Amino acid sequence: MPTKAPKETKAPKASEAPKETKAPKAKSGKAEPASSGGEKPNALQRPLQPSRELAAVVGTEPLPRGEVVSKVWDYIKKHELQNPENRREILADDTLEAVFGKRKVTMFEMNKYLAQHLTSPEKE
Repeated sequence: MPTKAPKETKAPKASEAPKETKAPKAKSGKAEPASSGGEKPNALQRPLQPSRELAAVVGTEPLPRGEVVSKVWDYIKKHELQNPENRREILADDTLEAVFGKRKVTMFEMNKYLAQHLTSPEKE
């Protein structure tokens, strides 16, 4: 019985090339980072003035909301303020208690309390 040559199951490399040369997809409606084209920053990128209580954690300079949240998390991790049994809970020290208004908050409540301490720089 004659032996057959092994069949190639993969397509030749030339047919894979279109994957690499595809044109980029059109942008969806998602937010893009602000460019230097003079565009007005969106609500998440606009600098906000922290209150005196919050400034003890993040500093006195106006910051975008995302940076405020990031700095608060850095503070929480540096001072080991997450509940070891339930990492979603933050056990506030005296500084954060002034911001949150209570000793224990969840990570999901945190943004609600931070929003109360952020104002537009024009208001102050």
